[in-house]
Amino acid sequence: MGYDPVKGLDLSVDGETTVAEVCRKINIPAEKIKIVMINGKSESLDYVLKGSERVGLFPPVGGG
Repeated sequence: MGYDPVKGLDLSVDGETTVAEVCRKINIPAEKIKIVMINGKSESLDYVLKGSERVGLFPPVGGG
């Protein structure tokens, strides 16, 4: 399972898998994620994946 910064990571999941479960599978702690995007739409870590979605995970960004 190798991450490509251009293509991302292609990951197969079983039915009824949440974004949070995927994060655990790829070792990203939930507290490191501020924004979840599914096919360009904001969702939560509890979103249940159905298959072939494009998932974007973004950390909190500081600024001021």
